[in-house]
Amino acid sequence: MSDIDIPESHPRYESLLTRHRIEEGVAAGITSQQGLIAQGRGEAFDYLLGEETIPSADAAERVAAAYLLAADHPVLSINGNVAALVPGEMGELAAATGADIEINLFNRTDERMETIAAHLRDHGITEVKGLTADGRIPGLDHERAKVDADGIGDADVVLVPLEDGDRAEALGEMDKIELVIDLNPLSRSAQSATVPIIDNVIRAVPNMTAHARELQDASDDELAEIIEQFDADGTLAAAEAAIRDGDADL
Repeated sequence: MSDIDIPESHPRYESLLTRHRIEEGVAAGITSQQGLIAQGRGEAFDYLLGEETIPSADAAERVAAAYLLAADHPVLSINGNVAALVPGEMGELAAATGADIEINLFNRTDERMETIAAHLRDHGITEVKGLTADGRIPGLDHERAKVDADGIGDADVVLVPLEDGDRAEALGEMDKIELVIDLNPLSRSAQSATVPIIDNVIRAVPNMTAHARELQDASDDELAEIIEQFDADGTLAAAEAAIRDGDADL
């Protein structure tokens, strides 16, 4: 998406490219200005993780892929930052898992919803949910409560990329399986997730797609075994240990 000329040899290439994508997302009306703050917060945690996918995160991404493949109705939720950073990658994950894609925003306006939907269509996502908003998530008093009844409202498994604590908790109260991508293992989102994925969304989404393709022919029993063996608390502990005590080359 970015037209900024950043040499791939630059040691901060991925980080700088991501920043520019978020900036351009704001300029295009895709990302809210608050999204800049959220990006900076996540980048700080990613720096402490060595800006790489740690083994526990990769394992969680495989489990998340198994959940999406085993679901009756999986939905991938998209906010402004996700739309700016990984629009095409979210489309590839949806195609690999049979999931629907739904826009869900805190700073929601009709104009912004239409702008993001058009942006996603430009990246090959032909069906975008979230514009109808004929359902609600109980317990929320803000715009994130608005969902499509035949989208997140009907989903049994929901991918929630990036920190979204109150909605994550509310979806949990609806007995939905939540796959949460969040670089902060101590956030409400990660703590309430069925599968916390402590990784950068620009790495996590392609990794999940790769795992989904690998598991495409797995039986229901094989997917169930992968899911059964997952330890959410252990995953969070491993990420926190990596941040606090890791020996990443910073």
